[in-house]
Amino acid sequence: MVIQRARGSGPAPAMRYTRPRMHLGKWKYWAAAGLSAGLLELPFPLAGPMPPWRSMVAWFALAPLIWAVIRVAEESPRPLRSAFLVGYVCGVLWYEGNCYWIYDTMLIHGGLSPVVSALLLIGYSLVLGGYFGLFGLFTALLKRRFGAVWALAAAPFLWVALDLAGARITCVPWDQLGYSQVDNRFMTALAPWAGVYGISFVLVAASAFYASLWLRVFQLGWRHRQTSAWAFTINLGVVMFASGYNLLPQDAPTTASAVLIQPNLNVSEENVWNTPQDWSQHIAQLIKLSEEQCKNYIAGIPQTGASTGEIVCPPYPTRPDLVAWPEAPALSFEEADPRFRQTMSTIARQEHTTLIVGGLGADYSVATRQWLDYNSAMLFGADGQRIGRYDKIHLVPYGEYIPYRNLFFFAHKITGKVVDFSRGVDRTVFRIPDQNGTVRRYGVFICYEAVFADEVRQFARNGAEVLVNLSDDGWYGDTSAPWQHLNMARMRAIENRRWLLRDTNNGVTAAIDPYGRVRQSIPRHQVDALPAQFGFRDDITFYTAHGDVFAWLCAALSVGMLAWASKRRGPGKDIAPAGSN
Repeated sequence: MVIQRARGSGPAPAMRYTRPRMHLGKWKYWAAAGLSAGLLELPFPLAGPMPPWRSMVAWFALAPLIWAVIRVAEESPRPLRSAFLVGYVCGVLWYEGNCYWIYDTMLIHGGLSPVVSALLLIGYSLVLGGYFGLFGLFTALLKRRFGAVWALAAAPFLWVALDLAGARITCVPWDQLGYSQVDNRFMTALAPWAGVYGISFVLVAASAFYASLWLRVFQLGWRHRQTSAWAFTINLGVVMFASGYNLLPQDAPTTASAVLIQPNLNVSEENVWNTPQDWSQHIAQLIKLSEEQCKNYIAGIPQTGASTGEIVCPPYPTRPDLVAWPEAPALSFEEADPRFRQTMSTIARQEHTTLIVGGLGADYSVATRQWLDYNSAMLFGADGQRIGRYDKIHLVPYGEYIPYRNLFFFAHKITGKVVDFSRGVDRTVFRIPDQNGTVRRYGVFICYEAVFADEVRQFARNGAEVLVNLSDDGWYGDTSAPWQHLNMARMRAIENRRWLLRDTNNGVTAAIDPYGRVRQSIPRHQVDALPAQFGFRDDITFYTAHGDVFAWLCAALSVGMLAWASKRRGPGKDIAPAGSN
């Protein structure tokens, strides 16, 4: 509100309140929210691998949203509600664009109708868009209580705190903002200390800075545009420098080898090999792929024009240290099946190497008097003996289990292809001797688990010297999801400074070095094998040892600021001469 002197005379002139003039129509705020949503789509893969230059957009993508929230907090008669809605619209639009692949997955592979598939995508976006809404609400609250400067300074803390809430409460930390910089060698130096959250913090701080420049122009007038333009230009130059500067060593030593099998099984068809002929035919093909040690590979990410390399025979003094078969829709790979166990044992002995196979594990529960099924990775040693099994801990809701089954009793009717798995309980680190007899430690995790940084780091903390990720991204088709999934897995390698071997059913199968660089890969959607070279590391990063401590610190500071703001009486009415800006 603005206090204005009433016309008249006398020692104590009357005062009256007038509403501040609305310099912009409300549509400008909704347009700013939509603009931020659109800009936020660009620094992530859209339908293929992302060109690295697009990562620069992440440095200012949130600026329109932050600007709109601050202005709404100043001008709206209901500032907190309006700020929440502006943020919420941005969030819903972004999730619908970033995760459009949900529609395709449900329609093509889930067997659902177009209407139900669209409703699932919309519902997903409406729920997760709430985090953007809370960001707008909290920023506006701090603006009303402490002013724009404090609100802008608090924005990165609030964003990281809400990112942490998304990872821990709704358990969907998909494409957090910091993943956009996975190819930025300058920014990824933060990941071994603060994880992806530290990168997100810097990006939001940059957007808040750009928003402050625009607010300054809006508040003081265009006569100050020259100063703001210089500040913008200098900051943009810093961003471009940071995006291209390489602080990392050029080489990551390789001392071991693996063969990663990509069977390219069709996830839309039944892959149970019931007849002996089917079993023998498919196993023979997989054995042949396991023996491929001399061939060409892509020296980078597929579909980016990366150069090719060649492994010349004989590439190794003996056999590879590891052969991996991915998570795949082949339910015939059941640990309880004697035929499977015997076949895997024979292959491991003949190849004289360790074999990791994705399949179906099972245990009998005395408590429930029934068999429990697990999405598992089963290991067999070079002597043919079973080493052990890792059971997937973080399952995909409505894909691998139905949460709150009693409440969603109808879910099995609309998700006919859901397999109801049980959760694993141990993040086992497997001790496997290499070709020289030295015992090496491997951490194996499965598919969707790659997006949970605080969980993957526990393998390295428990002693894993290399990480192995078995995955089946066939459900995503040719959408953005396989490339998004790859970038998140790359960030796990960076955070823990570990080689990561990513073995998938249909791509992207790759060897990723401790700095997140894809060193070797093979094309998607073809039956193939990647003879990958990798190394071992046993050093522990700060993030590996302590996890999300930076994100928790941001959350604690955010809660403290919001608690103080809720108790502190705000200025209420802005006092200024009538007619001023």
